[in-house]
Amino acid sequence: MAEIDPITLAVLAGRMEQIADEMDATLFRSAFNPIIAEAHDASHGLYDAVSGDTLVQGKSGLPIFVGVMAFAVKAVIDKAAQDKTLAPGDTWIFNDAHIGGTHLSDMRLVRPYFRDGEIFCYLASVGHWHDVGGPVPGNYNPSATEVFQEALVLPPVKLQRGGELQQDVVDIILRNTRMQQSAMGDLSGQMNALDLGVRRMDALLDEYGAETVKAALVALGDRAETLARSEISEMPDGRWEAEDFMDNDGITDEALPVRVALEVQGDKLTLDFTGTAPTCAGPINIARPTAIACCYVAIKHIFPSLPANAGVMRSIDIKIPDNCLLSAEYPLPTGGYTETILRMIDVIFSAAAQAMPEKVVGNAYGTINALSIAGRRPDGKRWVMFSFYGGGHGGSIESDGLNHGSAPISTATIPPAEILESAYPVIFRQWALRDGSGGTGMHRGGLGAVYEIEVMDESAEAFLFGERGRFAPKGIAGGGDAAKNVFHYEQDDGWHEPALTSKMVGIPLKKGQRVRLETPGGGGYGQPSERPAAQVARDVSLGYIDAAAADEAYGTAWREVEQ
Repeated sequence: MAEIDPITLAVLAGRMEQIADEMDATLFRSAFNPIIAEAHDASHGLYDAVSGDTLVQGKSGLPIFVGVMAFAVKAVIDKAAQDKTLAPGDTWIFNDAHIGGTHLSDMRLVRPYFRDGEIFCYLASVGHWHDVGGPVPGNYNPSATEVFQEALVLPPVKLQRGGELQQDVVDIILRNTRMQQSAMGDLSGQMNALDLGVRRMDALLDEYGAETVKAALVALGDRAETLARSEISEMPDGRWEAEDFMDNDGITDEALPVRVALEVQGDKLTLDFTGTAPTCAGPINIARPTAIACCYVAIKHIFPSLPANAGVMRSIDIKIPDNCLLSAEYPLPTGGYTETILRMIDVIFSAAAQAMPEKVVGNAYGTINALSIAGRRPDGKRWVMFSFYGGGHGGSIESDGLNHGSAPISTATIPPAEILESAYPVIFRQWALRDGSGGTGMHRGGLGAVYEIEVMDESAEAFLFGERGRFAPKGIAGGGDAAKNVFHYEQDDGWHEPALTSKMVGIPLKKGQRVRLETPGGGGYGQPSERPAAQVARDVSLGYIDAAAADEAYGTAWREVEQ
């Protein structure tokens, strides 16, 4: 392996990150569905030619895909080894969550990058498609009891052979979606992103040579490991435990525990999820690759300096029991994976806060509230408005939590109301901060939001897959819990709540009827008694908390500031 100096390493690291960033930008600008184009629910990167490990990922891509896509690429490597026909210009496509992680809405494209007749690395693209079939528009089906009730399950198959598109594969995919134009647009965008990645890699290797770039990739992995070990060694040795709960699995109205024990010994960290609920009937199960990737996301939040590189995980041991909520096997449903990994992050934060509260924030709002509203236009064409919604983030040692942020599993943004209203027959009657929803504390949690959506078409159906309706986001270091999730929908006889609190399927809506989401805030940080009176007075003046609640949580000293 060639030697590489620090300056060249830094330059090559930046160049390769730029390649992934350009691939991200290419898809964001060309995708048809707002979940990719506006919310940026997608990712691109470079992956090891043998192991599939993440080498570089774009900064705009979702962090959860850092670990997950390594499993996806490895699945293609294994598949290619079986048929022994891998060649330049080949591209594989699949969405099978049990081998590639996350859920069936995330369509993965994987392409080997060849140099001088040998595979140098893999390029991969993943994006959340608008609809991939199944009984529920948008694919978040809280009543699914097997994967076949969620969406089309596509194993790794060749989308391109030697650069030639396999139209029969495309035809199968398009026949299994309600939104054919959207799916074809997103597919074309992902293929274009991979094409760009190939051109940029060609230029990079032409300039620096394959051996130098390969040496840089090895060095970046070793550097990531060194950084991770350094960060972990700053933690005290010990073992800390935490637990939280899922509202239910969408089938049976029973809470399911998620438990973790965090242990540190020197520069080695172990996350042990023994005691977590067994697999369940409903779709809040997740596959083992997803759970492992989620651990990376949590650690990245605690230690922000760590890079998006598989070397980080060399110093982290993850123990997940078999037949567990976090290690579901095919064909158990996994469509609501977002809710479960958010709870995993919460318990990791709660455990880590016992060891080093200065590094951790209170629990964020803990649900993406995947809401689909669907119907037919006057010409008979289907429309499906799928989106996720924001909430409050936890307070920290430095500041109050962020109001109305995106979920901490991603860098995805919430699609703007204007985009959703222009694309679908709905109107947002309210989009506002939710007063009093943040947890109290020295630094309070951020506020959740209120969304009220009115149907403008003659009829529609609504589907919700959420969480935190029964178990509030927790504060840390003495901070208070946030408000719980609340959902209502309108019928002829008034407003109703789902029987399972945070999940529902096929609620009929007429023109003029509304649905209303009140999302959780974030947990507070530190004792409320330590919050300066001037900040309490400011919160009251801004309507973040009402006067009576402020008196109860913080005392009445703030009233003197107000006067």
